Amino acid sequence: MRPLSDRMPKPLIEVGGRALIEHHLFGLHAAGVRDVVINQGWLGAQLRDRLGDGQRYGLHIAWSDEGWPALETGGALRRARPLLGDAPFVLVNGDVYTDLDWAALLARAANWDDAQRAHLVLVDNPEHHPRGDFSIADGRVVEPAGEQRLTFSGISVIDPRLLDGTAESAFPIAPLLRAAAREGRVSASHHHGLWSDVGTPERLTALRARLQSTASVPKA
Repeated sequence: MRPLSDRMPKPLIEVGGRALIEHHLFGLHAAGVRDVVINQGWLGAQLRDRLGDGQRYGLHIAWSDEGWPALETGGALRRARPLLGDAPFVLVNGDVYTDLDWAALLARAANWDDAQRAHLVLVDNPEHHPRGDFSIADGRVVEPAGEQRLTFSGISVIDPRLLDGTAESAFPIAPLLRAAAREGRVSASHHHGLWSDVGTPERLTALRARLQSTASVPKA
């Protein structure tokens, strides 16, 4: 997203009249969430200045400072672990946009199988990621992945026990997910609605145009 991301964190990029992360916050609040932990990474002070304690969104926001260099998703979660509690939690990348039904995802977290370690929301493979990430069979992620792979949306439910045995350092979360999937402990669902990984100026332009077009369609 350079040069835009050189001066602001990607979650603060605006689409549809709000910052990307604000769409998540309002959607999660509407689904019943009241407590949120936000990882403060690149230019994180701007994020914290904008969102504050979460009161304007009807939420309580706790902040976890990733610092620099980046810890990757796994390392950032490991650092935030004391704030996350012991129950499964919804994990959302701050730089994606979606029309996902948050209430359905929260219901899944509330009715958690004790043997499970994660639930992944997968989407159709976008043009920039044609080979996908994970395969589904009977609602479970299978490893090794088959030919019909889908893309991980950056949205999931994580059981904190997935992080057991990890050290406080930089590491990706994908190897933990794959290891748990080999044990049959990772479920998945296929989201067929709107999803965009706002990773380039071109994708940002396309998303803004799509949202503007949708908003301009007159309602019956």
